Amino acid sequence: MPQQEPVTHIMTMDPDPGTLPRVSTATPEAVLAAIVAGINSGDLASLMPLYESEAAFATEPGSLAPGLAGIREALNGFIAMNGTLNLEVTRVLEVDDLALVIGVWSFAGTAPDGEPVRLAARNADVLRRQADGTWRFVIDNPWGTD
Repeated sequence: MPQQEPVTHIMTMDPDPGTLPRVSTATPEAVLAAIVAGINSGDLASLMPLYESEAAFATEPGSLAPGLAGIREALNGFIAMNGTLNLEVTRVLEVDDLALVIGVWSFAGTAPDGEPVRLAARNADVLRRQADGTWRFVIDNPWGTD
């Protein structure tokens, strides 16, 4: 079987919501682009539909915040830092209606105390194709295998 070439997409969005392009959820990569757009614009409402109702968010390595309430709280933490998220999708592995999306991301923002915050890691996210053909997160794991 031939080896699949890595998929590379770099997603950086201007934090001004008036300049954000419309993003779709037609592919797993598009969902990750929508996450970047939503966090960078501070638009929590645009982020929540990207998750299944029983999805979970890894708030730190090995720790999951289950359900939409946990996800909302985790995403609010990123948005509150008024930063910029950059994400490069490096590989997408699809089997039937599941996709494993692997990438590298960095985030620069400001903590509540005014100190700069810089985060970076490799993500490993699981998405599922919905009945309407769109994709949503089942597990949003920004910490990858850490």
